[in-house]
Amino acid sequence: METEGDHMRSFYESHRRHFLQAGVLPVFGLSLPHVVFPNARAHAATPPRRAKSCILIWLEGGPSHLESFDPKPDAPSEVRGPLGTIATKLPGVRLSDCMPATASMLDQVAIVRSMTSPLGEHNFGTHYLMTGYKPSPALEYPTYGATLSEVRESTGVLPPHVAVPSFSDNVTGSGYLPADTAPFSIGGDPERSQLRVRHLDPYPGLDLQRLSRRRDMVAKLNGSSSSSTADQDAVNRAYQLLASEEAQAAFDLSDEPASLVQRYGQRGASGIGQSCLMARRLIERGVPFVTVVSRGWDTHQNIANLKERYPGDRSAHLPSMDRAFAALVGDLRDRGMLDETLVMVMGEFGRTPKINAAAGRDHWPNVFSVAMAGGGVQGGQVIGSSDALAEFPHETPITPGDLATTVYTLLGVDPAHQLHTRDGRPVRVAPDGARVIPGLIS
Repeated sequence: METEGDHMRSFYESHRRHFLQAGVLPVFGLSLPHVVFPNARAHAATPPRRAKSCILIWLEGGPSHLESFDPKPDAPSEVRGPLGTIATKLPGVRLSDCMPATASMLDQVAIVRSMTSPLGEHNFGTHYLMTGYKPSPALEYPTYGATLSEVRESTGVLPPHVAVPSFSDNVTGSGYLPADTAPFSIGGDPERSQLRVRHLDPYPGLDLQRLSRRRDMVAKLNGSSSSSTADQDAVNRAYQLLASEEAQAAFDLSDEPASLVQRYGQRGASGIGQSCLMARRLIERGVPFVTVVSRGWDTHQNIANLKERYPGDRSAHLPSMDRAFAALVGDLRDRGMLDETLVMVMGEFGRTPKINAAAGRDHWPNVFSVAMAGGGVQGGQVIGSSDALAEFPHETPITPGDLATTVYTLLGVDPAHQLHTRDGRPVRVAPDGARVIPGLIS
């Protein structure tokens, strides 16, 4: 026969999770997957680490390599497109004329012009480029940031894997790893000078003293449960995030000099400038992996809009990306952080060699470009090449698996290290048979 104590324990158990999700965590501005940042569970073997951290600038939609890192000034007009080219610090290497800032510091950047993939769909291409593994219906693989969260010891109150302002819609981020390795999306508007991250704003009228009492109440409810550790950790993490001056300061751009903010780029449609500045602040405070997501690169129509949407436009996607990338690399260098911070610029694929009937370019995964700087990358070089029409690799084809092997090697994670799925299946961090990109690592 059920006793009154049994009945009460059953009541607490059935209502505890609902109370947490609907009554307590929302007042912290957080949900369970966003606040559990535990110490790593499966420490990887550690080859010599060149980079302590990584900033991935993700150009969502598939950026045109012909309008950015691999223009073809001598190709026919239907391939060359409407934009011009510009000389760089590297003799004989030209970039889009929208990228003067990057061209002036190309001695610090390596461009891989021979990336290749068979996957021209947004979700499949994103998965392949962000994980190094071709998508499988049987298993979703973790992205770089999730893997790093799993294999590195987490320290401090800040989450180890952050997306600015939010993560790609095409992948979960965590894959087969626990949900708490997924990126913490800050939300908000990175173009506002007084950025307030929504997760750090408690409801009006709730101060830390009241939140502390609610945390204690949750602990008492959890005391009657045998499976409360994860939920209690979530509440404690949420409270620590709200109570931490370090966290509040990390997400606040207002103390950055106006001149530096301007270097990263004025306010505009893409938001990439202030997102990159936010990424630098987070890396500076010990966050291992930050993904800056810039949307709007799926240019099926009017490719020239990447340069200028109206006369005098300086906030279009290409000029904004150019300023932000160059400012980030320069800022990291000036602070003595570039050697230990890997910076990457890429998207899920490139664009078709020929301009289409709508004056745009369609999806093209056969060849495209990735730019990399810092963190042990040997700058001032172009690795691989595309053919004369930018249709296929001409020299040194590089797969997303090769890129993953290179990234993990730079970050001090053995590409052969094995993680485990929820059912215990061992999976390598990077695909077997992939190689480090030749000549990239200094």
